[in-house]
Amino acid sequence: MTALAELPTAELRQLRSRLSAEYDALVARGLSLDITRGKPSPDQLDLSNALLALPGEEDYRDATGADLRNYGNPHGLPELRGIFSDILNVPVPQLLALGNSSLTIMHDVVVHAMLHGLPGSEGPWSREETVTFLCPTPGYDRHFAITEHLGIRMVSVPMTDAGPDIAEVERLLADDPTIRGMWCVPVHSNPTGAIYSEEVARALVSLPAPADFRIFWDNAYAVHHLSDEVPPAIDVLSLAAEAGNPDRVFVFGSTSKVTLAGAGVAFLGSSAANVSWYLSHAVVQSIGPDKINQLRHARFLRDAAGVHEHMARHREIVAPRFQAVAEVFARRLGPYEAGTWTTPSGGYFVSLDVHDGCAQRAIALAANAGIAVTPAGSAFPYRKDPRDANIRIAPTMPPLPELVEALEGLCTAILLAEVERLLG
Repeated sequence: MTALAELPTAELRQLRSRLSAEYDALVARGLSLDITRGKPSPDQLDLSNALLALPGEEDYRDATGADLRNYGNPHGLPELRGIFSDILNVPVPQLLALGNSSLTIMHDVVVHAMLHGLPGSEGPWSREETVTFLCPTPGYDRHFAITEHLGIRMVSVPMTDAGPDIAEVERLLADDPTIRGMWCVPVHSNPTGAIYSEEVARALVSLPAPADFRIFWDNAYAVHHLSDEVPPAIDVLSLAAEAGNPDRVFVFGSTSKVTLAGAGVAFLGSSAANVSWYLSHAVVQSIGPDKINQLRHARFLRDAAGVHEHMARHREIVAPRFQAVAEVFARRLGPYEAGTWTTPSGGYFVSLDVHDGCAQRAIALAANAGIAVTPAGSAFPYRKDPRDANIRIAPTMPPLPELVEALEGLCTAILLAEVERLLG
C-alpha cells in the first residue's frame, strides 16, 4: 500500500468512504471496551491469591519475635526490605517499606519539601516564588498530576531511547534556578518503554544543580520484563554518592504490579540524610506501616529469586497482549505509514504516535464507538501534547480477544481521523 500522505485526493476520498462505512458498522456493534489504564488483569491478580491466607492466625511475628500486630517500626519489616534491597539497588538501612502506594510516598515527599524544605534547602519550597520540575515526555500522567496539583511549574524534556535528553536537561538546569525536581521512570519507562543508560544516569546525578534539587527515580517496573534480556540494574544512589551529590535521588518502588495492586507494599530508598528527613515527617502521620501485610509479602515472595520467578508467571500472561498490539498495528497502520509505536521490552504500556493533529480526533471517534482510550495529551504536562499525536496504549487489563477488538476499532478510528485531516 501507499502511505496515506502520498495518496492522490481521489483515492483518499475513496478510502474515506470505505473507512466511514467500516466505522459506522463499528459504532452499530455497541461495544464497551476499555484500554485506558495500566491495570493488572484478573489472571495476574490470581497469581497472588495465596497472600490472602497469609500470614496465618498465629503466625504474626517477625524474625526477631516482634509482634507485628502492634504499633511501631517506621522503617518497615527488615525481611521484606532485604528482598527489595537487591531489586531496587538500595542498602537495607537506607530502604523503607511503607504503605500500599508508591504514588502516595512521592506525593508526601513533595508536600514535605513544600512545607518544610529538604536537606540542603534554604527554606520550604513554598516560600519560593516559583518551583519547577523537569518532566521527561511522553511521561507518567500521575507524576504530572502531583506537581500540577501542588502548583509546581512543569517543563517538558524530550525522551530518547536511553532516557531524557541530557543536553536539554543540562541547558535547563543552567538557565533556570527555580528547578527543584525531576520525574524519572528509569526502566521500561511509562509510556515509551525507554530504558535509561548508565551514561544518562551518571549525567543526571552529576550535573550542576541547586543543593535541594531531587530526582524522583520511580523504579515502578524494575522486574516487569517481557523477555529474558534483562537490562543491567543501575545503582543510582552509588552513582550519586560518587558524583558528590549523595542526597540527589529518591528511589521509589512497589509491589502494586507484582502482587495485589490495591494491597501491595511501597518502598522509599535514598541517602541516610534523606531517609532521616522523611521519617522525621512521616512519624507525625503514622506510628508505623501495615507490617502484617509486609510479613505476608515476605513469606509469599521469599527472596529476590522468588520475585523474579513470580514475575515470569506474569510475563506468560502479559507478553501475548503486547505481541497483539504489535501485530494489529503492523497490519492495520503499518501499510499506510499511519503511525509509529514502541515495542517495549517490559513495563505496562505502548506509546503510539499518529499523524500530527489527529490524536484527539481519533480518540473521540473511538470513544463514540465504545472504545475507551487514555485521553490525548495525558503523557504531557498540563495534558498538552504540542503535536496532538501521542496515544498511550494500556494492553494488560482486557482479555486478549477484547484487547484485539479494541485495537482493531482504534485503528479504524485513527485511519479515518488521518484521512479526514489530509482531505481538510
